[in-house]
Amino acid sequence: MQDTSQLDPPLRTPAQFPCETPKCKQERFAHTPTYDALETNTSAKVMQFTQEPIPEVRSNASVAMFGAETPFRHRTVIQQYLQSLFERKGYEKLVEYNTTVEKAQKQGNEWVLTLRRSGADRDEWWQERFDALVVCSGHYSVPNVPKIPGLAELERLHPSTVEHAKHYRNRERYRGQKVIVVGSSVSGMDTALDLVNTVQTPLISSSIGYVHPFFGDLALQHPKIERHSEITHISPEDRIVYFKDGAVVRGVDRIILGTGYLYSYPFLEHVCLEENRVHGLYLHVVSIDDPTLNFVGAIEAGLTFKEFEWQAVLVSRLLAGRVQLPPVAEQRRWEAERIKERGIGARFTAVFPDYEQYFETLRTLAGNDGPGRKLPKFDQGWLQAFEEGHQIRRTSWGAVIERERLNGARSHA
Repeated sequence: MQDTSQLDPPLRTPAQFPCETPKCKQERFAHTPTYDALETNTSAKVMQFTQEPIPEVRSNASVAMFGAETPFRHRTVIQQYLQSLFERKGYEKLVEYNTTVEKAQKQGNEWVLTLRRSGADRDEWWQERFDALVVCSGHYSVPNVPKIPGLAELERLHPSTVEHAKHYRNRERYRGQKVIVVGSSVSGMDTALDLVNTVQTPLISSSIGYVHPFFGDLALQHPKIERHSEITHISPEDRIVYFKDGAVVRGVDRIILGTGYLYSYPFLEHVCLEENRVHGLYLHVVSIDDPTLNFVGAIEAGLTFKEFEWQAVLVSRLLAGRVQLPPVAEQRRWEAERIKERGIGARFTAVFPDYEQYFETLRTLAGNDGPGRKLPKFDQGWLQAFEEGHQIRRTSWGAVIERERLNGARSHA
């Protein structure tokens, strides 16, 4: 079973409520993983909700890289888009800001939530009761830090040498440094490409050999990137890094871990996690044991944000008493068959490649009768735009790599 209790342990809650306590100093992983140059890696047409288009605002950097009709959007556009959805009907007034759910317990037919609001030097605690609980906290908060011998000691002896990609903000702080980027998925590739013309050449990329199903490994074929296998151990005193392929890199200034994130729900002590999968969810959404507990966004390799919209509509109608779930035995059979077919790891939670089947299953179960949002049938145009966006990125990366190779050849001529 997956244990995040040491990395992201639950807080000790007060004995009585309401009350105040000294300000909590424990890491709660609340800061954002977005960095200055971040752009979406999926077409805005695919990401936008069905009734709320993402604005046609393109950054200069995206236009320069992908052309005038770039389908990608800068992080600030997405932030403003989501914020506007909250503010259009005063929904923001329903949000408790600077507040975390520290414990959620089912007592009888109610969920008792223990809440903490963080102040300047004191924390305010209280409890509230609800009929149902929907967990929409995402799973890109708690960094996955690989267990590499010498890594922790390296950071202790040389503070700020090791960091997770979550804390990456801009390339300037790494200028001229010898940098290793660990990981070959989205964050690893994005970080490496953002740094490649700023850090000491070559930038070192370390990977276990993973190849992204959408983007491949083309980005890491850049001539200024030197690729090696996984790190076996580190000599922290002299900052020497050893790789499984026999390579040795000396005098490392920075190691950036693009190694993903861990699912973590410290406020739900009874929830069982295994390899970033919540046990006992039907369709990745509904708790089989207790349908008053639901999750939105506990999936991988999907069509963000559209799939969240479909999940949210299902949950809303379920809690409104308008959805008839299949028998519990059938729900458990769905989970067991998926484990048998895909295993318990990332492939279990990955919607890829069965997008249409998943969307239509949610839509059919939610139904379109009565008030509320009408979910359209799955549109193959979404997949076309999805793949076109990936192809635009691959083509652009290929052009950049070829240009760098030609420049390198000329400089050596």
